Amino acid sequence: MKIVILGAGPAGLYAGLLIKKAHPTYDITIIERNPANVTYGWGVVFSDRTLASFQRADYRSYEQITSRFVIWDAIDVHYRDEIIRCGGHVIASISRKDLLNILQRRCEEVGITLIFNREIHNLADLGGYDLLIASDGLNSTVRKIHASHFKPSVEPGKARYIWLGAQKVLDAFTFIFRENEHGLFQVHAYPFGGTTSTFIVECDEATWLKAGLNEANEEQSLAYCQHLFAPDLRGAPLLSNNSRWMNFPTLKTKAWHYQNIVLLGDAVHTAHFSIGSGTKLAMEDAIALATALEQQADIESALNEYELERKLVVEIFQNAAQVSQAYFETIKRYLGLEPLPFTFQLLTRSGRISYDDLRLRDPRFGDTIDRWFAQKAAKSRFSLAPPPMFTPFELRDLTLTNRIVLSPGTQEACVQNGMPNDESMAHIKNCYLSGAGLVMTGTMAVSVEGRITPDCMGMYDANHVSEWAKIVQTVHDETPAKIAIQLGHAGRRGATRSRSEGLDRPLRQGSWQIISASPLPYTPQSQVPREMNRSDMEHVCHDFVRAANMAQEAGFDLLQLNFAHGYLLASFLSPLTNLRCDEYGGNLVKRMRFPLEVFDAVRAIWPEHKPISVAIS
Repeated sequence: MKIVILGAGPAGLYAGLLIKKAHPTYDITIIERNPANVTYGWGVVFSDRTLASFQRADYRSYEQITSRFVIWDAIDVHYRDEIIRCGGHVIASISRKDLLNILQRRCEEVGITLIFNREIHNLADLGGYDLLIASDGLNSTVRKIHASHFKPSVEPGKARYIWLGAQKVLDAFTFIFRENEHGLFQVHAYPFGGTTSTFIVECDEATWLKAGLNEANEEQSLAYCQHLFAPDLRGAPLLSNNSRWMNFPTLKTKAWHYQNIVLLGDAVHTAHFSIGSGTKLAMEDAIALATALEQQADIESALNEYELERKLVVEIFQNAAQVSQAYFETIKRYLGLEPLPFTFQLLTRSGRISYDDLRLRDPRFGDTIDRWFAQKAAKSRFSLAPPPMFTPFELRDLTLTNRIVLSPGTQEACVQNGMPNDESMAHIKNCYLSGAGLVMTGTMAVSVEGRITPDCMGMYDANHVSEWAKIVQTVHDETPAKIAIQLGHAGRRGATRSRSEGLDRPLRQGSWQIISASPLPYTPQSQVPREMNRSDMEHVCHDFVRAANMAQEAGFDLLQLNFAHGYLLASFLSPLTNLRCDEYGGNLVKRMRFPLEVFDAVRAIWPEHKPISVAIS
C-alpha cells in the first residue's frame, strides 16, 4: 500500500511511524511545507494518562520523549500580588522542536521517506496513492480543496493572544493576571526544555486596541509584554518566534474522511490552548488511525472506525475547551473575587476538574478552601470546616441548611386535572428525607393550555393549592428542608403524549392549540404553534401571576420560573426559535422583553422576603 502524509507535525509523523511499524512493507512518504528543523511554537504538554498511551504505541519514542521531559505537579495563580499554589496536577512538557526531531528520527529508522520544503497546491501533484493522510494543520490545503465534503466550520475567539517564550524556568504551570492603564492581561505559562518556558499573553479586544497592539510589530509587542510582566520575569527576557497577536480559531469538521482521504490533528479539529490538549489529541488521532488500519480489512472500514472512535472523544475535549476559553474571555467578571475563590474558580472552570478532584490532588489546598468557605458562609465559626456544599446558603430571608438541591425529576405524577397524587408525594418525600437543603418540584403548568402532556402537574386551580399546601407543610414539619416550586408554560412542546410513549409525540386525540414566539414546530412531527399576539402575552402573564399567588398561598419558600428546555419563555430567548419582526424579536434585548415582563409581573406580587429564580439553558 502507498500512503502519502501531508504535514510533518506530531500527528503526521506519529501516524506514519505507527502504521509503518505495523506494516513494514507499506510505502509511506511524509511531505512538509516548511524546511527541516524549522518549527513555530514553544513547548507542548502531556498528562500522565496520555503518556501511558504513548508507551503502549511505541516504546522507543516514548523513552526518548520522556527523557527530555520537564515534569511538575503544581499550578500557581498570581493574582492581586498573591501567589496561590495547588499541587497534584502531574503534567510533563517537552520542546516542540525536540518532539518533532525524535519523531522524525524514528520515522527514518523504520524506513519512511521524509520530504521537506515542498508546498502542495494540487493533489494531482502527489501522483497515485492508496491513502492520503492530511495532517497539514489548521490551514489544511486538503481540507480546503474538499471543503464541500468535509464541511468545516471555524469560530474565531473573542480574545487576542500572542505565543511567546521566556528564558526562565518556572517550577509550576503559572497563571498571571496584571492590569495597567489599558486593561487586564493574563498569562498562561509553563516550563519546558530545562531552560525556557512557554509564555502566552492574552487580553480582550478592547484592551488590545487601547494598548495600540493592533499596530505593533513583533518587536514592539515583545517589548510591551516584557515591560508589563517585568515583576514576574525578574530580568528574564521574553522570546519570540514568528509571534503575532491572533484570535484562537476553534475548528470543527462534520466529516473526517472522504473517499481515501482522512484528516488528522489540527486539520480536523482544534481545542483552545488553555486546556493544553492540542498535541495530545493530534497524537491520539494517529494512534486511533493506525489501530483502525490494522484491525479493519479495507481502507473505507478503517476510516469509518477511526472517525467513530475519535469524534466523540474530541467533541468532549472541544466542549471543555470552549468553556475554558469563554472563562478567560470573560475573566473580568471574576475580578471581584478574593484570591482563593478566584483560584478555585479558575481551576474548575472547564468542568474537567471538580471540587473532589482538587481535594484528592492537594488535600491541603482543599482544607484551605473549606475553611475560607465556612468562614464566609456561616455567621459563627465552625469548629471543623465542612465541605462547601454542606455550608448554609442565604437567599433574601430564606436560609438553606446546605447547598444541595434535589428535584423529583418528573412532571407527570398526577391523576387528573394537574393534581398531585401519592406518587408525586413519594418522589418529594425521597428528596427531603435525603437531607437536601432545597426540594424543587418538577415544572408546574400555569394553565391547562400550558401543560406538556395531559398528565402534567399544574398550579391553576384552587384544589391544586390545597393539595400542595399539605405537601409543603409536611416538608416543613418533618425536616429542615425548604421547598420550591417551578412554574412554566410548555409553549410549542405542549399537547404531547405521556413521555412513556416517547418524547414530544403529539396527542392523537384531545389536543389543544399551542402557542410560541414564532410558528415553528418543535420537531418535524410536532403540531405547528400559533405565533403569540399581544393578547396572548397578557393572558400568559396573567396565568403566571395567578400561579405565583397560588404558590404563595400554598406556602412555597422559593419560586422559580422556567425559561429553559425549549418551552414557551425559552422560545423567545433564542434567535433560532424567535423570528419575530416586532418589538419582541430581533436583538437579545428585544427577545428578552416578554420573558422579563413575566418575571417583573411575578416578582411584583411574590413576597419581598422570598427569593425568586430563573431556570435557563
